[in-house]
Amino acid sequence: MQISARRHDKSTIFDVSGDIDFASSPEVRQSVLHEIRESRTPRVLVNLSQVRYIDSSGVASLVEGLKASRDLGSRFILFGLSEPAREVLQLSRLFKVFEIYDNEEKALAS
Repeated sequence: MQISARRHDKSTIFDVSGDIDFASSPEVRQSVLHEIRESRTPRVLVNLSQVRYIDSSGVASLVEGLKASRDLGSRFILFGLSEPAREVLQLSRLFKVFEIYDNEEKALAS
């Protein structure tokens, strides 16, 4: 798994590629939570277009990011969901819990 961050106005965008699983989800969790809790970024976006696989620990990391953002009044947005990521969120009934957009342009315009 690879994760990189970039800034756009008052947003941080995390580009994630590969598998978000038990081995890699702590890195996703740490990056996202640091940006929300420590940096106090008003809007954190996660690009999931290059994610090939996501397991329950990966979903838990995303849920933790969502909870932290809600606690602090910031926004946590997912966009560009790959088919595997979309399926997992739909099966876990979390698709409607997250703020999700088709692409980066729509996510930033929201």
